[in-house]
Amino acid sequence: MTNEQLIILFTDYLSVEKNYSDLTKKSYKDDLYTLIHFINNEEFGDLMTVSNRIARFYVTSLYNQYSAKSIARKISSLRSFYNFLVKEDILVENPFLDIELPKKEKKLPKFIYPDEIEALFKSIDISTHLGKRDYVIFEFLYGTGVRVSELCAILLKDIDFDMQTVLIHGKGKKDRYIPIHSNLSVLLQEYILTTRAELKKHNQNPTNFLFLNNRGSNLSDRGVRLIVNRIMDNSNETLNISPHTLRHTFATHLLNNGADLRSVQELLGHSHLSSTQIYTKVSKETLRDSYMSAHPRAKKK
Repeated sequence: MTNEQLIILFTDYLSVEKNYSDLTKKSYKDDLYTLIHFINNEEFGDLMTVSNRIARFYVTSLYNQYSAKSIARKISSLRSFYNFLVKEDILVENPFLDIELPKKEKKLPKFIYPDEIEALFKSIDISTHLGKRDYVIFEFLYGTGVRVSELCAILLKDIDFDMQTVLIHGKGKKDRYIPIHSNLSVLLQEYILTTRAELKKHNQNPTNFLFLNNRGSNLSDRGVRLIVNRIMDNSNETLNISPHTLRHTFATHLLNNGADLRSVQELLGHSHLSSTQIYTKVSKETLRDSYMSAHPRAKKK
């Protein structure tokens, strides 16, 4: 079968059995044509004659042109294509089956500095009930490092003001208790007694969620992101942050101020310590920058 006939068979399969969009099918075809261009230039035959050795040679050539993410996608596309050919008894083996995907580059978590955090807090208008709610939400995100979904799932009964802890319903149905500092505890009590009570008046249906929207219903993930965006827009800071940035900032600031890695892991609800260790890189970068800017012999002359 020719290359074109194989591609038509495969795209029909993606349409009928996988119900993929035209855009997704185009991406698969583009990845196939990239391989065809390579084997034509190298005179390696056609799609039917690609061996494991040729597949490895091809992937090696990609590193000079594409990012690790793009290479991984191309390999995945070709694995799917050749799996289809094997399934249809057109080929016996998939030449890309044992090709390893390149490791994705781990980007350092984005965080903001303490003075920037303070500036954002000061920009929040707490003269209104919604402003007071937004302030508490911002304080909670930065003060606990919880995920947005976890914040929205907190119930009134989850808070223990005597112990100054909150029960967090984490990912994978893994619950954890996290401490709240005294200032956040006071803010939460004031919020529940006044602001939340006022917001609740807009909704006659009972709700036990801690944070409510302006209609008195439980706040959604999207609602929290809009709140953070509004705080950013109303401040004079030229930052671009999300609620998850506050989670990164929480972890980074704790480590920078002497917290141990295991404690931060527990607070963040990470199943594996490796997920938390990336923050030590951020902490070391901060330490290095401070050293290079402060030590007399480190300064450029």
